[in-house]
Amino acid sequence: FDVARAAGVSQKTVSRVVNGAPYVRPDVRERVNRAIEELGYRPNVAAQALRRERSHTIGVLALGTRFIGPSRRVFTLEHEARQLGYTLALASVPDLSARSVAEGIGTLLSRGVEGLVVEVPTHLIDIDPAQLAGLPVVTSAGWIHDVPRQAVVDIDQEEACRELTQYLLDLGHDTVWHVAGPRNWDAAQKRLNGWRSALRDASVRVPRVLYGNWSAASGYEQGRRLAAREDVTAIFAANDQMAMGILRALHEAGREIPLDVSVVGFDDVPEAEFQMVPLTTVGIDLDQTAQRILAELLRMIEGGEPPAEAVTLPGTELIIRRSSGPVRRTEPIPGSRHTRINSPQM
Repeated sequence: FDVARAAGVSQKTVSRVVNGAPYVRPDVRERVNRAIEELGYRPNVAAQALRRERSHTIGVLALGTRFIGPSRRVFTLEHEARQLGYTLALASVPDLSARSVAEGIGTLLSRGVEGLVVEVPTHLIDIDPAQLAGLPVVTSAGWIHDVPRQAVVDIDQEEACRELTQYLLDLGHDTVWHVAGPRNWDAAQKRLNGWRSALRDASVRVPRVLYGNWSAASGYEQGRRLAAREDVTAIFAANDQMAMGILRALHEAGREIPLDVSVVGFDDVPEAEFQMVPLTTVGIDLDQTAQRILAELLRMIEGGEPPAEAVTLPGTELIIRRSSGPVRRTEPIPGSRHTRINSPQM
């Protein structure tokens, strides 16, 4: 009403301009848009949703966005959804109990979401298909039991970690030690599988796996254990935060990076490039992943069938920085009881 009065037109004309309807004279459209700008008018999305019976809202169920990887994915999803005319509703659950998951989904359903992105380890949660009532679901962590309309979209984490481990072996390291993420996380298991398969394919020793919880503190704790072992010359941490903790532990132990020990991570968080020793890591094309997740979800929202198989994307890149390098060897000095250190040319 206010815009119509300011522009000297009817409310129906304002509605036609706001909704991009045709057959509005250019001078009238310009006058209405000028009034909209001057008054700071914004359409009421909730009212539009009620009228159209469409909310254009996508729900995201996440486990504690204190983890950097999930937080970055949620941010990218929100940006990509906005480009497509959708808004994002987030429910962050404190744990993976059936009650917390059900309450999180209930919160999203109360927002009228048209589809759901699940950013938690799906094999650890119990989702009642009846609660979803046919709502389409996309996840990166594996199939959810008895949910009929779902898609699985993820990058090829296993192959990326296989290539990362092979890169360290090609530098001359006898083997590669691994600090894995939590045992019950799907992403941690995929990265561990890639590391282990590379070592087995190369017929080298597979060291005992050490486990962290994705935090720099857990990386530091395991890094102190590894720093005490002279046979450790290469470490692959399952994410960059743990790798950063390992870097500090090695530095405090007097182990030089990368001459004594090479350290690599996964995710390429913004801080990775700006450590005292910049971190070699695996970068992820988050935009490509978010776009494919939303494409599969919107296709199901519009009535399309879900894909019969998991969608695996190639969107990773090995980013080599100064934290990794050739192994430094020692060899006996002829006629002496001492050894000579062979430092590689960097």
